[in-house]
Amino acid sequence: MPDFSLPCIFLVAVVSYIAYKYANKVSRFPLPPGPPKWLWIGNYFQLPVIHAWKIYASWAKLYGIPRLNLCRSSYLSPLFGQTTIILNTGKAATDLLESRSALYSDRPVWVMGALAGRARSAFHIPYDHPQFRSYRKMLHSGLNPRITRTYRPIQERELNTLLKNLLETPENFISHLRRNAAGMVLKVAYGYEVSTGSDDFIDRIENFFQETEKHLSRPYLVDFIPFLQYLPEWFPFVDFKRIAREHKSMDVESFTYNWAKNLIASGNHNDSFVSHFLQREGHETPGEEEEEAIKWCSAALYIGGADTTVSVMTSFFYLMTMYPDVQALAQAEIEEVIGTDRLPMLDDRGYLPYIDALIKEIIRWGPVAPLGLRHRVKEDDVYLGYHIPKGATVIANIWGITHDSELYPDPHTFRPERHMGPHPETDPYKFVWGFGRRVCPGAHLAELSLFLNISNILATFNISKALDAQKRVVEPQIEWSNATVSHIKPFNCRITPRPTVALAWLAD
Repeated sequence: MPDFSLPCIFLVAVVSYIAYKYANKVSRFPLPPGPPKWLWIGNYFQLPVIHAWKIYASWAKLYGIPRLNLCRSSYLSPLFGQTTIILNTGKAATDLLESRSALYSDRPVWVMGALAGRARSAFHIPYDHPQFRSYRKMLHSGLNPRITRTYRPIQERELNTLLKNLLETPENFISHLRRNAAGMVLKVAYGYEVSTGSDDFIDRIENFFQETEKHLSRPYLVDFIPFLQYLPEWFPFVDFKRIAREHKSMDVESFTYNWAKNLIASGNHNDSFVSHFLQREGHETPGEEEEEAIKWCSAALYIGGADTTVSVMTSFFYLMTMYPDVQALAQAEIEEVIGTDRLPMLDDRGYLPYIDALIKEIIRWGPVAPLGLRHRVKEDDVYLGYHIPKGATVIANIWGITHDSELYPDPHTFRPERHMGPHPETDPYKFVWGFGRRVCPGAHLAELSLFLNISNILATFNISKALDAQKRVVEPQIEWSNATVSHIKPFNCRITPRPTVALAWLAD
């Protein structure tokens, strides 16, 4: 029996090309400039695989609109041409994703994610889905500044564990950072108390994250040719169905939610995000739709909070290793304001402007999600005389924005002072937490956790370059991971206690 799979794919590609050409002729405005396309395959083979944020920034200089750095890449999906618009400046991102958020708050169709059971996650649910508003309302209700004050005891308890771990085994600092972030967020989200040693709960979730980044962070052919999802698993080019099926079976969101739900039913539980919504006074027992919302929103707290915090904290250790003068200035401010008889607290934040500027500069220098999450245009739009077609994917190059020399002169230099004084440079928090109706609802809690951890580590430890066996300085090598949430890969540094009263108190 002849194999018609390749001719069918070729036919669909030809139809796609014709449809793409037609779709872009109906507008009298041109598409934004971008790299030249290759016949019917568009820019598919030009799409960057590693560190795309740097490639997109370079495209902006080559093809973008002067001073606005708007550029375009295109590739084909069946029946319709698919266009990606890359926003490389804060102005373009703000004009479109903030000022026109009603048009730009949708998510692209993610076929592979839907097959893997991820379609209804808080990060990927479509803007016009009936549950979208419920998700946002629930997340804001559980993460607003008033509620986050109740999380302070959890943050402080996890901080003390982090400092003690750094004191005992400083060489494992990245593991300690992961345990700290996971411990705080799991307690807030589910009421789960992380054990002091190896924790099976965390191990299961971390394994899920690793599998997600390994298998779902790259595009699959089915995302460009959706009809492939209807073919049997044994068919050529359909191995993605097996990967999706295996990933879906892990279902960590249901595992963690059901754990919390069962503990609440037993009457022996800690207050948490889940218990707040399952036990609200005057409310009936949640129905199936509301339980789905609670499950996905509680998972969002962990997915959106744990990994991002670890990314910033890893950058912090690297930057303190490389910039000892900045570290000294930050420690001097803490000693001048706080003294040495106690550790900094959250209420001290307003009195430590250099620490606040330091955290902003860490996030500007190494944004946790360099390309953010993708947006989708709901209707045809025109911006600066260029056509942005309905259904186009819009990417805010957050790394490109925070390294724009017009916003941040000498952007590759780490300099906290740029965020201080009567004329500070643009606040990077405007960009790094997302945009419009998709902005991160947990940003306030994240900022508080970062302040508490960083100010206390600076008060109690000195961070410097590692030494080899011959006591020679080892220069740390910087390499970034290629995931949605990007990290500096593990490196060595030296973490030594400072001779302060505060550290002596901690050791006791």
